Amino acid sequence: MKNFGKNFIILLASFILLAALFSYLNSPAQRNESIGINQLITYVNKEEVKEIVVEGNKIKLTLNNGETKIATKEPGESFSDIVANYKIDPNKLSQIDIKIKDETTQALWLGTILPFIIPFLLIAGFIWFMMKQVQGANNRALSFGRALTKEASKQTKKRVTFSDVAGANEAKEELQEIVEFLRHPKKFISLGAKIPKGVLLMGPPGTGKTLLARAVAGEANVPFFHMSGSEFVEMFVGVGASRVRDLFARAKKAAPCIVFIDEIDAVGRQRGAGLGGSHDEREQTLNQILVEMDGFDNETNVIVIAATNRPDVLDPALLRPGRFDRRVVLDLPDIKDREEILKIHARNKPLAKNISLRKIAERTAGFSGADLENLLNEAAILAARRNKKTIDQTEIYESIEKVILGPERKTSILSDKEKKITAYHEAGHALVGHLLPHTDPVQKVSIISRGRAGGYTLATPTEDKHLHSRSELFEQIVMILGGYVVEKMIFGEVTTGPSNDLQKATALAKRIVTEFGMSDELGPRTFGQKEELIFLGKEIHERRDYSEKTAQEIDEEINRIIKQAYQKAEEIIKQNRDLLEKLVKELLAKETLEREEFLAIVEGEKQTPDSSPNNTENSPSKN
Repeated sequence: MKNFGKNFIILLASFILLAALFSYLNSPAQRNESIGINQLITYVNKEEVKEIVVEGNKIKLTLNNGETKIATKEPGESFSDIVANYKIDPNKLSQIDIKIKDETTQALWLGTILPFIIPFLLIAGFIWFMMKQVQGANNRALSFGRALTKEASKQTKKRVTFSDVAGANEAKEELQEIVEFLRHPKKFISLGAKIPKGVLLMGPPGTGKTLLARAVAGEANVPFFHMSGSEFVEMFVGVGASRVRDLFARAKKAAPCIVFIDEIDAVGRQRGAGLGGSHDEREQTLNQILVEMDGFDNETNVIVIAATNRPDVLDPALLRPGRFDRRVVLDLPDIKDREEILKIHARNKPLAKNISLRKIAERTAGFSGADLENLLNEAAILAARRNKKTIDQTEIYESIEKVILGPERKTSILSDKEKKITAYHEAGHALVGHLLPHTDPVQKVSIISRGRAGGYTLATPTEDKHLHSRSELFEQIVMILGGYVVEKMIFGEVTTGPSNDLQKATALAKRIVTEFGMSDELGPRTFGQKEELIFLGKEIHERRDYSEKTAQEIDEEINRIIKQAYQKAEEIIKQNRDLLEKLVKELLAKETLEREEFLAIVEGEKQTPDSSPNNTENSPSKN
């Protein structure tokens, strides 16, 4: 519609331009006064005419005073006939310069032919314009069902291989078989092995699912078709299925090749979850994918690789053997993998010689590959803003905090009272966390605002943990409540600052009771089943599988764990009040304490209460 309006404006402007040109050519630059034949004879008899020019039916008179007059004679009548009929004195005519001109081709065109040709050309142009619009609409309608596929051919200059993917060794080993199938299919077929139809890459966002799919195509040196799951479905019924057919038809022509469908959960959700509308279209698209992957025509050398971070919502028909034969799980990288990922992303970045990628990997527990790439990019931007030639450790550490908490809010200036409250709050977190045996080491304490946080205490593990005991989880709640306890102890009341801490502590205590079965009162069982409702958006709903009485016992157990954690934090703060005051004093003076400065303050005489879970008073559950 946009092109139609543009073309119509161009056509209208052309018509106006032609009309103006025709008007200009058909009319003289200076208007001459028209007179009759009698007036012409009068001028001649009075000897006021200097020149007469006869051209066609027009007689142009130039008077002695320079004026120009135009007279029109009858068609077929010559100027000599006019002289004879009006008996003009020959002596007077002899004094006049008389010129006879033939009618020019330009005048013939302008006067006779052009007025008929221009309307014809305009009508023909308008008809051609309308036919072109209709043809374009037909072409768009015919191509509407074509797949919006992006193809990376095997001649691509920047080919991704497994060497560009750090970590994920198990995933690469599993996918190496797919590469061998594509390179040497006869080796497997001769032994009766069938080529796998599909590989499902599962894992959190940013763990390298798309990168691994590109690496498989690069290693096998085959064409790579990639398309997002959301690009299949449109508002018109049947378009998604048509695009699936077109995608696989193009892939079969280029076989052996790889078809990569990113975010397949957009079209691969379990069928029967919707109530008509777009869900019917999505289900038709899914049905076509199922048929293409394992239908009657299954003698194709096309491997489908799909990626999702929600494998739990996929239709069971997608996950059966013959469709997605392989399922490759990509977890968040461990400390060794994070170091390798940092090395890859640091290839084209001038890092300072004193930078230790191992220390950066230790501080980035829970970071995905995409987070680590973003981390080094933020560090490079920060170094460029400071007009540095290399990236120092300072920029990298600041970028870690920026990725976790957000940018530093330099314009957010706290009042002296708020600054003091924040210093006590963060000192409470840091001191309690340091004195507990099962918490992560404190790396940094700051009262400078970042993101939505007025201050922050950064504690990261020295090694990756996959299993957590009840003692670790309980002491984590104690550390979370450290800031709340200090505010109440020092100022007699609490502010709105610890609201997020209370949410985290309550959520963790609830998981201890309902998910992890760590409550001695309620026993080793879970409570509640989470279900996803797909109607008018996504909603996580918890289905109760317990009674109201049990719900009350769960609330009481959560309250008891929170209360015990509060008492433990309060005990630690009371026994180490001097250390707390030293920390607050240094924070108010420096605003930020790194780990070395923090340890220099707290590594003195300190009293740490027994934190064993067997201690009746301090245990997270009753005996």
